[in-house]
Amino acid sequence: MPKRYPDEFKRDVVAVARRGDLTISEVATDFGVAEESVRRWMRQANIDEGIRDGMTSAEQSELVRLRREKRRLEMEDEILRRSAAYFPSSTLPKRATRWSVTWPPKVSRCG
Repeated sequence: MPKRYPDEFKRDVVAVARRGDLTISEVATDFGVAEESVRRWMRQANIDEGIRDGMTSAEQSELVRLRREKRRLEMEDEILRRSAAYFPSSTLPKRATRWSVTWPPKVSRCG
C-alpha cells in the first residue's frame, strides 16, 4: 500500500515545484518522494484551483463515500432478502405497488 502523505506536506511540495527554481526531479529528491507523486499532486492542485478541468478532491471523496454507502446498502438488502426465505410468506408484509394503492380509483357519485 502506498505511503499516505498529509495534505499540508503535499501543498508545500507543490508550492516549491511551482516556483520553478528546481526541476520536478530535484523537488522529489529533496522531499524524498517519487517524481510521479509530485506530478500527480501538481495536477490535482491545478484541478482543485480551477486551472484545469477534472474532478476536485472534494468531489472524489464524496464519490468514495457514496460508493461505500451504496455497497453497504446492497449488502443489507442481500441480508434481508436471504433472511426472508426463513419466514413464511403469510407473515411478511405485502408489497404495495402504485396500482394496488391507487387502482381502482374511488369515485364519489354526488347527485
